[in-house]
Amino acid sequence: MSTAPERLRALLAQPGFVTMPAVWDGLSAKLSAEAGFETSFLSGSCVAASRIGGPDLDLVSFGEMHDSFQMARGAAPDTLVLADGDHGHGNAMNVQRTVRAYGRGGAAAVLIEDKITPRALTAAGKPCLPREDARMKIRAAVEAAKESGILILARTDCRPTQGIDEAVARIEMYVEEGADILFLDSPEDDDEIRRAVAAAADRPSFVVLSPGAPRATPSPAAALELGMKIGTFPTAMLSPAIAGIRAGLDALAAGGAEAAGALAPADLRETLGYGVYDRDAAAFIVPD
Repeated sequence: MSTAPERLRALLAQPGFVTMPAVWDGLSAKLSAEAGFETSFLSGSCVAASRIGGPDLDLVSFGEMHDSFQMARGAAPDTLVLADGDHGHGNAMNVQRTVRAYGRGGAAAVLIEDKITPRALTAAGKPCLPREDARMKIRAAVEAAKESGILILARTDCRPTQGIDEAVARIEMYVEEGADILFLDSPEDDDEIRRAVAAAADRPSFVVLSPGAPRATPSPAAALELGMKIGTFPTAMLSPAIAGIRAGLDALAAGGAEAAGALAPADLRETLGYGVYDRDAAAFIVPD
């Protein structure tokens, strides 16, 4: 039987663009799988929103991220999960522990980036490690990945602070170090995307396609035309989920029982799996 990393490699070798819904817990992972998506991205921004009700500013620990991964994996065991390993939660040795943990847990891939941690006490900007320090983090990740075969997605955040030339040079460096998937964060336009794709040297390129951030966000079809292969949409489920919660609270505040868009009770029970539970539990009921 193929491993999760092997299955993801095979999927990335097929034609077309791979869309990864961004998930953060068991329910979001389960619904994504039921919608027919083979893959999902365990998003740090979504996990931060769900666990601490706050922004993705390096406030979530490795333990919290890995716990959320286990929730998603448990609810959708066949889904190929790309885990957000962030900055590896420390130095190169922390990177290795992070990569091994996700590999042993069954993740298909893990993202490691080059921003500095702990970050400056501001939400603005993403200062990044010196180039050679970033190299060593990816080298450590690639070495640790040999244990499980987990794919390494190497991300550079340096475009806004150090420019596109440095960002492209880092992608080339990550390819030299053996990264499997490459990610230029915050490209300014299509030309920068093309440069990043060329630097990836025929290895798959990853892209974030949720609107609203100061970056180029082509459609999936346009991203594929530009040479991108795999992408995620961090706000695609999180934003409407927040809107739904607010709608429910507004209904309660107005003296109602539920929002106009709420699921019918039978649909809710079916979605949550009450029928599946009864079916599976029937084998263990002691006869009267």
